[in-house]
Amino acid sequence: MADMETEKRIVQFVTRASWLLLVVCAAAGFAFTSVPFASGIAAGGLIVTINFTLLSRTLRRSLNPGQLATPGSVLAKYYLRFAVSAVIIGLLIAGRLVHPIGLFIGLSMVVASLFLALANELKHHLCKEAS
Repeated sequence: MADMETEKRIVQFVTRASWLLLVVCAAAGFAFTSVPFASGIAAGGLIVTINFTLLSRTLRRSLNPGQLATPGSVLAKYYLRFAVSAVIIGLLIAGRLVHPIGLFIGLSMVVASLFLALANELKHHLCKEAS
């Protein structure tokens, strides 16, 4: 079972890796693909990374012993972010401002960061067991 330090380290890793992946993938997109495709990568990456950052902040604050939040308020914030994201994505696609595949790639940034975090934790635990 993971302790609080491990969980905090994983969340920080995913947050940092998501921002780094966003910058690297968006830069590569603008350098090597069309503007709508690269804009999709950048927009999708921004949407999902900001959502993840806000979600982790909401959960951290709501689980703070001094400020326990009700589950309803946490869910309300979650669904509000979800609805705002859906509207933004809809406007981007309907207005043909971004390429849908680029947007999909951008929206996958946090998933990629989670896989990187998994690999990092496996490496951490395997190195710990080896020593």
